Amino acid sequence: MQDEIYFRQLLTGVDIATRDSSARQMANFIYLVGDSKRRECVVIDPAWDIDGLLDILDREDMKLTGALVTHYHPDHVGGSIFGMEITGLAELMEKRPVPVYVNKHEADGLIRVTGLSESDLKRVDSEDTLRVGDLEIACLHTPGHTPGSQCFRIGDGLLAGDTLFLQGCGRVDLPGGDSEEMFRTLTQRLAKIQNEIILYPGHNYGGTPSAPLGEVRESNAYLKIRRLEDWLGVMGG
Repeated sequence: MQDEIYFRQLLTGVDIATRDSSARQMANFIYLVGDSKRRECVVIDPAWDIDGLLDILDREDMKLTGALVTHYHPDHVGGSIFGMEITGLAELMEKRPVPVYVNKHEADGLIRVTGLSESDLKRVDSEDTLRVGDLEIACLHTPGHTPGSQCFRIGDGLLAGDTLFLQGCGRVDLPGGDSEEMFRTLTQRLAKIQNEIILYPGHNYGGTPSAPLGEVRESNAYLKIRRLEDWLGVMGG
């Protein structure tokens, strides 16, 4: 990321929620991104350790101005999943209320999962932008893992949530998943993004925590599938 961009990639169980074995097992990435000069930032997918996130912001003298949601699964926004109760947006809004930016196709699901109110949300669509200080963040609707999954273009980075990992992509067998939409996302919606852009995924599933998209396209087997029939044979649908 460029020098003027404030950027923190936090790994649950390691950098934050360090005493939570479930957080370590899930290996979520949480991102703090903003304007280093104006000292303003947003948090992307706040979950697992809200107090820890706010402590980092306070220690680094950053003002939180918003929360961005890649998708509504509880390991990214808080709630109940796999028998776990995960802190997230609900706790953040109690302690430091800010607008929550969510794709319009994901908003109702986010309300159900987190208990937030409609007034808490800013519904966005693909190609919408928002500013944090002088930093522009572009939203890209990338359905497949969920109906309203979205990635964020920030500087020379793509923060992809569970849409794309360095060695895989998001599951399509969970509620709201759509195999054909995921295929279109990978082969069409993300295909226009330049090779030099750095991919920052939503989980650390081994290897490096980020990589240029050109390298990911060479190493990620899911990105090499070009025919829908072949894709459905691998992913189902």
